[in-house]
Amino acid sequence: MGLGDKISNKAQEVTGKAKEALGDATNNEKLQAEGAADQAAAKTKQAGENVKDAAKDVFDK
Repeated sequence: MGLGDKISNKAQEVTGKAKEALGDATNNEKLQAEGAADQAAAKTKQAGENVKDAAKDVFDK
């Protein structure tokens, strides 16, 4: 996984946490849901990149 991908995924996750927290604070269910969705998408991307990294490590040996 490239450094740019890691940064992008982490930024999306942090943005999602902020949206969810703001939604909680303002009782805005739409914003809460958007935040949770952003976090889930970022974590899914991170998991996919981790699988690619693991496969690369296996085949590089």
